Amino acid sequence: RYPREAPLRPNLPPHEMAAAPHRVHNFSAGPASLPLEVLQQAQAEFLDWHGTGMSVMEMSHRSKAYESIIAKTQQDLRALLNLPANYKVLFLQGGAYGAFASIPMNLLKGSSGKADYIVTGTWSQTAVKEAKKYCQVNVAATAEATKFTTIPERSTWNLTPGAAYVHFTSNETIHGVEFPMEAPEVPEGTVLVCDMSSDFLSRPIPDINKYGVIYAGAQKNAGPAGLAIVIVREDLLGRTIDTCPQIWNWADQAKNDSMLNTPPTYTIYMCGLYFAWMLRQGGLAAMQANARARATLLYDCIAQSNGYYTVPVAPACRSLMNIPYRILGTCAELEDKFVKEAEKAGLTTLKGHRSVGGLRASFYNACTMESVQALVAFMRDFQAKNPTAPEPKPAAAPAPAAH
Repeated sequence: RYPREAPLRPNLPPHEMAAAPHRVHNFSAGPASLPLEVLQQAQAEFLDWHGTGMSVMEMSHRSKAYESIIAKTQQDLRALLNLPANYKVLFLQGGAYGAFASIPMNLLKGSSGKADYIVTGTWSQTAVKEAKKYCQVNVAATAEATKFTTIPERSTWNLTPGAAYVHFTSNETIHGVEFPMEAPEVPEGTVLVCDMSSDFLSRPIPDINKYGVIYAGAQKNAGPAGLAIVIVREDLLGRTIDTCPQIWNWADQAKNDSMLNTPPTYTIYMCGLYFAWMLRQGGLAAMQANARARATLLYDCIAQSNGYYTVPVAPACRSLMNIPYRILGTCAELEDKFVKEAEKAGLTTLKGHRSVGGLRASFYNACTMESVQALVAFMRDFQAKNPTAPEPKPAAAPAPAAH
């Protein structure tokens, strides 16, 4: 009734392709869906990568074969971002959570020891908590008073003179707020650092040269879980504090082409397939157009529901990636029913984060319009069948007194 995704076929011979499996509409906030074409290519290459007689999982990271894989992965990522030559790309372990610690450890040497953070949700709060172990943190602006449904105006930021860096999170996965595409202005000489985990590669970065550091967990728009991508301007590589573990020392990792230790080889390979897929689709301009079309379809459905569905986030900063919404204000009983019935209809992972409740749909690069159309059709059908909140259950009669 709610159509599943049509199978996609990469440019591989038919005898190398397995039949397309049953696929649900996956709206997970991460790890997230991957393009079926990418999964099928990985499946076809799984046992024997390009005639080597082994899987990428089995390759030495020092082999010529694997060196070609990681080099092509980096090359395609640079092409997607139009990345200037004076930036290094690092493929690291620890995810964005690890980067919360490695950011201050790699940017504080020779500095004031102070850093400014803009707090717009759970993940920027978490970054602050980790950074406080290494430096003096100033929360220069926060949207906590609005329950993280807004982004503080740039004019209200109370930045610290001489701060080593300013950190912000471009898209808050849980709360569904997203900064504009343009980089915020910071004082000259201050390093701009951005956690782009949940909107990385979903749109072009036209002023990428304004950033000192960009980092992202791969498991949303770039590939499977297990990889942090750190993009750092070369002139910043000498600022690592002496107590930084070598595994997170960006200068050492850059010297060793992200292979100071054994990297997450298969995850990097999968990211490479994903990057190549994005380039074939038209690059980040195409990803942005798709993201706008998907989000518009859902936001329009919500706007047309006459208040049945609502979005708590202010319109000016609503995310194209993660869309939280509620039913009849905060009707938890209907929301639970929605999640269960959606799951039966092949629409998965729509429950909101446990810290905020409600519902959430995540539309990353691999999400198809067919999936969003199926979700919208289900939402309209659910509203028609459940137009009002259930009647409160009568209070239980008191137990008879004991004799």
